[in-house]
Amino acid sequence: MARRVGCATSRFTGETRTYGRKITTSAVWLCFCLLLPSAAEAGLYTASDQVVLLSPENVESVLINSTAAVFAEFYASWCGHCIAFSPIYTSLARDIKEWKPAVDLAAVDCAAEENRKVCTAYGIRAYPTIKFFHAYSKADSTGQAFKVSTHDVRVLRHKIIDKLDNHEEPWPPACPPLEPTSQAEIDSFFETNNVQHLALIFEDTKSYIGREVTLDLLQFENVAVRRVLSTEEGLVTKLGVTEFPSCYLYSPEGNFTRLQVNIEARTFYSYALQRLPGVARSGKPRPVTTDVLINNPQEPWKPFNRSRVYMADLESTLHYSLRVELAAHTVIKGEALTSLKKYISVLAKYFPGRPVVMNLLESLNSRLQTGDEISYKAFRETLDNTAQSPDTALPEGVRWVGCQGSQPHFRRYPCGVWTLFHVLTVQAKNARGTDPREVLSAMRSYVHSFFGCRACAEHFEIMASESLAEVNTLSSAVLWLWSRHNRVNNRLAGALSEDPNFRKIQWPSPEMCPACHSVKENGEHRWSQEQVFPFLMSYFSSSTILTDYLEDESQILAKQMEKHAGQQQALEAQERVARKAREALDPLASQSTVQDEEEEEEEEEEEEEEEEEGGEGAAADEMEDKTSETTPWAKPEMEVGRGRRQAHKKPSIVGLRMRELQEDIVDLDSFVNQHYKAKALQVAASSRVKQRTLQRKEEQDPGPVFGLDLDTGLGMVGLQPVEADFELDVGQQRKKRELAGQRFVETELSHGGRLMSVLSIGFSKVDISLCVILYFLSSMSLLVMCLFLKKRLRPRRGKLSLP
Repeated sequence: MARRVGCATSRFTGETRTYGRKITTSAVWLCFCLLLPSAAEAGLYTASDQVVLLSPENVESVLINSTAAVFAEFYASWCGHCIAFSPIYTSLARDIKEWKPAVDLAAVDCAAEENRKVCTAYGIRAYPTIKFFHAYSKADSTGQAFKVSTHDVRVLRHKIIDKLDNHEEPWPPACPPLEPTSQAEIDSFFETNNVQHLALIFEDTKSYIGREVTLDLLQFENVAVRRVLSTEEGLVTKLGVTEFPSCYLYSPEGNFTRLQVNIEARTFYSYALQRLPGVARSGKPRPVTTDVLINNPQEPWKPFNRSRVYMADLESTLHYSLRVELAAHTVIKGEALTSLKKYISVLAKYFPGRPVVMNLLESLNSRLQTGDEISYKAFRETLDNTAQSPDTALPEGVRWVGCQGSQPHFRRYPCGVWTLFHVLTVQAKNARGTDPREVLSAMRSYVHSFFGCRACAEHFEIMASESLAEVNTLSSAVLWLWSRHNRVNNRLAGALSEDPNFRKIQWPSPEMCPACHSVKENGEHRWSQEQVFPFLMSYFSSSTILTDYLEDESQILAKQMEKHAGQQQALEAQERVARKAREALDPLASQSTVQDEEEEEEEEEEEEEEEEEGGEGAAADEMEDKTSETTPWAKPEMEVGRGRRQAHKKPSIVGLRMRELQEDIVDLDSFVNQHYKAKALQVAASSRVKQRTLQRKEEQDPGPVFGLDLDTGLGMVGLQPVEADFELDVGQQRKKRELAGQRFVETELSHGGRLMSVLSIGFSKVDISLCVILYFLSSMSLLVMCLFLKKRLRPRRGKLSLP
């Protein structure tokens, strides 16, 4: 067994090394391989098949001096007979997948230009041609002809066994003995073999079941299989065997027990033997015991029923799909957006979720109906219910139950994706959907555009392109997904991604659904689809989904609200930090920011007081009108940060009655007495003044203090800074002007404009107009007087000039 394991491992290692050299030849070639299929894959077989694709780079390493016997098909992709035979060859490769360490199947497309020299070197003149290369073939070997006169997979499998039976030396080291055993060998078997179980298959001379099961168990440890012919009377009599075929287990203690199977056939024997206690795949991790799983401190094991589906797995799949996998796409548009729309639409229609989850899916579906592209940030805001719609949420985080694995890297999300789409196909059938391929098409599009495992996405796309068009009913959609899932299980059985506690099997197992399995007349296994379909409809039905380990809806909503509150606080903290940084860089802006904040707080307090006193009616309005008359100027807007202008506050309406617009006239004496005389001593300390143009339509940030005082005899003092109590009046007056539709824009004034702004302090439009008129009349009077005097003086000058 040790030798067998070593050979099997070296065989796979050799394949990896060969393909590694091919892929890493150049970066350009790698990109080309990702975009277009390789020459080998462009033929009748792909990487998803259990067939080694030959090329000039790997043909010698596969066929020459190999530790395994190889059957190689030389075909032409244009050959009709080759095309018809390719599904048979692919099925044969899947059927004998477990035989790989001893025998392997390969293929090469002779129609490809780069493969023509290979086909010529091996003497290929007709297609298809299958040749047998025994283990350790010489370099000059061209293989032995392997005639194929049938498309029956069973007959082809038996011919391969015959070739192995007659294999010349050296024997493939991984291949176990296929000849019949004797009683003498059985009696001394455990003395020379360190295994836990010995399976004896009693059969007729012409039967191949014993050798098939022997090769099926080739990659498993702690079990050995030997065939016993019905002519071996000693063992037959000793065990009392009366049925052929039948299987008995022989233990090291010398006990014989019959292996209990549903049907005495190869498939049932292999499945039962692979699941015996202590039997594990060679070179793979051993199954983890239940005690170790339960006592795991990092992630405790959740006991679950393997025959049921859990809602926790479905919600965990949605979380990972929508919050993790989609997050890799900053902007979603084009084909990806179409895929996302189909995916969300199918979820909104058929996902059997809780009300809060269904509300969220419907919200997402509605959000995606408009627009040619969407950013993931906007999608995530809807997903996280930033708008705080009631009873709408998707639980965050994952809680794998039926899809949990023995290790963190096993099962989980891939298992959840398969389970989710099985549930959706069944729900579409129960809901009597109109499009049989609706769910499958959405699954295909999503996997193609978003699924993180790109190799997995390519394999699924190959399967879909082959036969998805054949789905024409909702029932066939359910069965199509089931059969393709089993194909994937066959391909991944024994891979590093296989969980030793949850092996990749052809599902459902005979224990789970005995009626789903049957055999043909020749003993070959056959799926009873008439029994498989009702089993699938029951297993994935919404009525049978378990809600264990789910988080309560109220807790989900509470966590969502707490999360949004925390995000809001964090955003406000960021804004404060940014504001402090700006203040540190611009002290003047910081001072204006502080003043603006104080004004806003005062205005908010006033609005609250007005709302509280709103029931007093007209009395409160009259008091506010009187107050507003004493503040004729609107406070200019200050630019903060990067020149962003503060938004105007909406005018408050007290008692639901609009206030009458007041004429903007100031009693200069009252204004001076109330606001300037008491503050005359603060002129030198002030560094900022309020400036205003003659028309009062534009206002700007404070400029430097002018060394200019108006005549105190006119009832004015020098320029004064605007203080807090005056700013309050200004804020009230600004609110009144906004209600009347007036807006003031900040502009930069020239020096002359600044002087006019200074001179216009305390004067209304009427005052200035009167001054202009008086100035004009006086000017005209002076001009008339000058003309009159000039005319009267001319005659007198003439008279004085006479002798």
